[in-house]
Order: sequence, then C-alpha cells, then structure tokens
Amino acid sequence: MSNLASTVLSHRVLSIKESPTLAITAKAAKYKAEGRPIIGLAAGEPDFDTP
Repeated sequence: MSNLASTVLSHRVLSIKESPTLAITAKAAKYKAEGRPIIGLAAGEPDFDTP
C-alpha cells in the first residue's frame, strides 16, 4: 500500500476551495466558544410542525 503523504492529487482536486458556508460556521463556532453572543441564522430543519 502507498503512503498517504505520497498520494498525488489531480489539479482539479487541488483547486477546490473551502466552502464559504463552512468557513462562516467555523468562525461562528469560534466566536461562540470565546463567549461572544452569536445569533444563528443557518438554514436547517424546523423544530416545529409546518402550518
């Protein structure tokens, strides 16, 4: 088996950028851990029945 460190990735894979949504989520989690007030406006499943 080959070592993961020696794995060659394609140019397309290397050009993939970080998801802006995940970057903002990580930043919000960091700020929340620091004790800053964070209001989450993320999309997701509602926690109530739809009308």
